[in-house]
Amino acid sequence: MKFSIKKILLGLVGGALVFGAISGCAGRHGGHGSDEDRAKFQSRMVEKAGKKLDLNDAQKLQLNVLADKLQQQRAALMGASKDPRAELQALLSGPKLDKTKAQALLDEKTAAIKTKSPEVIAAAADFYDSLNPAQQQQIRDLMSRRRGWGG
Repeated sequence: MKFSIKKILLGLVGGALVFGAISGCAGRHGGHGSDEDRAKFQSRMVEKAGKKLDLNDAQKLQLNVLADKLQQQRAALMGASKDPRAELQALLSGPKLDKTKAQALLDEKTAAIKTKSPEVIAAAADFYDSLNPAQQQQIRDLMSRRRGWGG
């Protein structure tokens, strides 16, 4: 029984990662665009995933909820910073690392993860649980084929 629970949890986390990647792509391609651009991109990605997995309307709705939660978590991780790279570079610009600012930055990101992750996990679970066994297997197969940064 424990092995099945581990498989389910692995599937949920994996599903969240797959859709996190989708959301990450949405952020990369639409990160500098308007909210409308990001919404269009998210809609296209959900439609593409919907076709690949042969999702019904209820499943597409749950996938949209998951994508929204992932986007909210991404926004929370970004925080008030418009340029996180510049923020990191500022930490490294002097002769010594500013430990206080680095810890504050880490605390901010950790808090964002802690507050938003339960919503993302719940949305991922709702979506994954709505899939039939064949669709769940497609998710697992996709995850096993895509490894590393480049897929």
